[in-house]
Amino acid sequence: MDSSVTIATVILSISLILSRILYVIYWSGRPLRNKSLGPVSTLIVLGSGGHTAEMLNVLSVLQKDLFSPRFYIAAATDNMSLQKARTYENQLADKNEAEVDKIAQFMQIYRSREVGQSYFTSVWTTLIATLHALWLMIKIRPQVILCNGPGTCIPLCLIAFIFKVLGIRWSSIFYVESIARVKRLSLSGLILYKLYVADQFFVQWPQLQRIYPRAHYVGCLM
Repeated sequence: MDSSVTIATVILSISLILSRILYVIYWSGRPLRNKSLGPVSTLIVLGSGGHTAEMLNVLSVLQKDLFSPRFYIAAATDNMSLQKARTYENQLADKNEAEVDKIAQFMQIYRSREVGQSYFTSVWTTLIATLHALWLMIKIRPQVILCNGPGTCIPLCLIAFIFKVLGIRWSSIFYVESIARVKRLSLSGLILYKLYVADQFFVQWPQLQRIYPRAHYVGCLM
């Protein structure tokens, strides 16, 4: 009798979890749930190379007073990206006669694995990076997440998805694949696409949209 009750409880629990996951996936991509129609706190994930330049181009066409405050996150070893973001926000602040500290914050996150790092030692660093990402997500609790490919976005987006499932916080995730990806998605993009984590998925080449039909082709953003 006890074993039957236990099995039934497990089946019911799994069914509820799966139902909640399907509910989250179904409602992902719908208009932002912003009942007050006010600004939405926005987490912006930056990356080395061309990722930051592309992201700043995306930000340049957004309505800044709607996506505010803005929280910029880059890998702990990537100081250049945060410097570019600070310069961008300083220019906006000077133009609008505002204080940067009130509209933007800049943070760093540990990498799961550095280039050339052994897989054995990366187990420990991945655990640390995941815990750090969890702490940042609890601290920021963003309503919107913008990312475009750096690996640092994966733990943040996965935690945001788990928060949705648990009913802790609903963060709308917008992923813009890098313009450098012409024939196939990056690993980060593939993970977020296949797992239905991203609410909206954008590509900059039409052939990618044909391969990944749930993606939206938006043309070149650079």
